[in-house]
Amino acid sequence: MTTPDSTQDTPEATATAEAPAATSAPTPAPRPGPRPGPKPGPKPGPHPSAPVLTTLASDPRRHGRVDADGTVWLITADGERVIATWQAGDADAAYEHFGRRYDDLATEVALLERRLASGAGDARKIGAAAAHLIETLPEAHVLGDVDALRARLAVLAEHAGEAAEAARAEREQRRAEQTARKEALAAEAEDLAANSTQWKSAGERFKTILDEWKAISGLDRKTDDLLWKRFSAARESFNRRRGTHFAELDRGRAGVRKAKTELCERAEALAASTDWAATSSAFRNLLTEWKAAGRTTRDIDDALWKRFKAAQDTFFTARNAQSAEREAELTANAEAKEQLLAEAEKIDVSNRKAARAALRAITDKWDELGRAPRERAAELERRLRVVEKKIRDAEESDRPDPEAQARAEQFIARAEQFEKQAAKAEAAGRAKEAEQARASAAQWRDWAQTATQAVSKKR
Repeated sequence: MTTPDSTQDTPEATATAEAPAATSAPTPAPRPGPRPGPKPGPKPGPHPSAPVLTTLASDPRRHGRVDADGTVWLITADGERVIATWQAGDADAAYEHFGRRYDDLATEVALLERRLASGAGDARKIGAAAAHLIETLPEAHVLGDVDALRARLAVLAEHAGEAAEAARAEREQRRAEQTARKEALAAEAEDLAANSTQWKSAGERFKTILDEWKAISGLDRKTDDLLWKRFSAARESFNRRRGTHFAELDRGRAGVRKAKTELCERAEALAASTDWAATSSAFRNLLTEWKAAGRTTRDIDDALWKRFKAAQDTFFTARNAQSAEREAELTANAEAKEQLLAEAEKIDVSNRKAARAALRAITDKWDELGRAPRERAAELERRLRVVEKKIRDAEESDRPDPEAQARAEQFIARAEQFEKQAAKAEAAGRAKEAEQARASAAQWRDWAQTATQAVSKKR
């Protein structure tokens, strides 16, 4: 942009310092083309969210004129104003010179629009630049559609303000989120410092919290300092409490050594016992006491544990050998029961008495064998119960069903009743009625016969 002065702009153009007064202004010379009238209003510029990728081409003759004496006029919706006096060539050169200045100004606006749309620029600074350009437009020494440019700059300034406000809100939100993260870490550190007795894992967590803390930024200095003091105080409190704990452990190591030595002596006294159940329970109790006794120095603790475990292993090796012998006996019992089951499952139930006697002989042998291994006992017993039920069901089938017997007798009674009705009807000369009664009697006779046969089969 150029302000009119007495200096020469370029070798071809000179702008005068003062515009002619309204009373002494020369009469405008005829223009080479039709003079455009005032425009109805400013043209809206492109929305800043849609980046302008090319420089706008302008037509300076549509928006201004050059008089014969070199006076250059800009035409806007508000009217005409003198922008310069041209003395460096003909009117075409003036149009080209001031049109190029307008294109440069339009390019600057387009660049601002593109920076805002891309999000790469500072929206606050872009808005300020747009506002500054709006202020300079009334004095701009250009030929072009200044009204449209003003409208674009107004839209740009508005959207830049909105973008700046959105950016500020985003920064505030991020600051709040980062503050909340550090507050949560500080609260966790305080909880660990006050309550945790998992010294190793809590110590590692403090290191992790510190790493996370360093990665969080964007808080205001005052808040950050206050939160750091909370975290630092919690860490120091934890370290003091942990140090006190281990100091007490060190002081108690002598007592731990004495207690574990006594546990070794008690374990060695039990090592030769053959009271398997009671001694196993006693060793479990000794192990519980051992774990509760605490720790002494590593070399002493390892030596005492080796002594305790040797006594424990002596007992359990002997118990396991006895258990293996017992397991072999139970396995043999299971194999014998398998053989008895094979015999039982072949029993012929058609001879009920013989089947019952055979099963009784098998169950006597079964009871004499004793227990089988726990994992096989239930299946063996189930198979024996199946054979017992098979024989019992066969015996039950020999007993007549009282309900079936009563039903057969009821069918016979009904048949006899219809036969009597047929005889009476025939004696009275009612042949059709007699025929129907005989048919019903025959039907009931058939049902009675079927029911009787069913009862006979049960026997």
